[in-house]
Amino acid sequence: MSIEERFRTGQSLKQLSTFGIGGPVRYYLAATQISEIEQAIQWSVSHQISYFILGKGSNCLFDDRGFNGVVIHNKIDFCTFNGREAHVGAGSSFARLGALSAKRGLSGLEFAVGIPGSVGGAIFMNAGAGGRETSQTVDEVLYLHESGEQKIYSRGDFQFANRYSSFQTMRGSILSARFVFDENPDARQTQSSHIDCRRATQPYREKSAGCIFRNPPQKSAGALIDQCGLKGLCVGGAKVSEIHANFIINASHATQADVMSLIEQIQQRVFQQTGIRLEPEVRLVPYE
Repeated sequence: MSIEERFRTGQSLKQLSTFGIGGPVRYYLAATQISEIEQAIQWSVSHQISYFILGKGSNCLFDDRGFNGVVIHNKIDFCTFNGREAHVGAGSSFARLGALSAKRGLSGLEFAVGIPGSVGGAIFMNAGAGGRETSQTVDEVLYLHESGEQKIYSRGDFQFANRYSSFQTMRGSILSARFVFDENPDARQTQSSHIDCRRATQPYREKSAGCIFRNPPQKSAGALIDQCGLKGLCVGGAKVSEIHANFIINASHATQADVMSLIEQIQQRVFQQTGIRLEPEVRLVPYE
């Protein structure tokens, strides 16, 4: 069967997004093998059709019309430990990696528990919480370039910043990664503290894409939004969380248009009152 014959049409992005927002996909492929991702990318490029690599859809805001291209759902899922190291597929659960490593007394990703993204997505966005980031533990990344070349990047080969990695400037897909941890017998306890804090301070059970805005230098985006009295502000079905102001939740059948309008209102109000321009952290995925 050709890769084109394995594409599914009409898959709803709403079902693949933690936000619960998004229309149908023109072509969809759940890829469990590297060869499937490679063939799907090559097919998209040769047919001049846009493609999007999807992990667990936890930091994405999809268009209400869907995506007029190929969504390649990276489901390369494996996790093997060797001493202080772990080799993990990009489609694996980042939260599960954090849990498994802490259970082994390995420290570095205790914060990952509760982050509903994939390992590839966490690297791509340099996910972090509680003062820790993915970049501090990831040591090596296997990347598939659009040209078909597979390349191993070591720590010194890629750049990280707040919710940024140099992979955001590249065309292709993260396939797997190697993480190196520190030994810490208290890792499990630290992880439990992260879970308790997250449940107490974030809308854990609501539909959201995580934090909407990047934190400005030396500032907290959530604190700024709260300071401006915007908790509970609604546009359509989208609402600023009353638990954590840097979360927009899908309170009632929210659309992309609702969320975008709310983002703009928050930016305007915060800028007017503080002079600080908040920049979105969430990935906006257009229809085309």
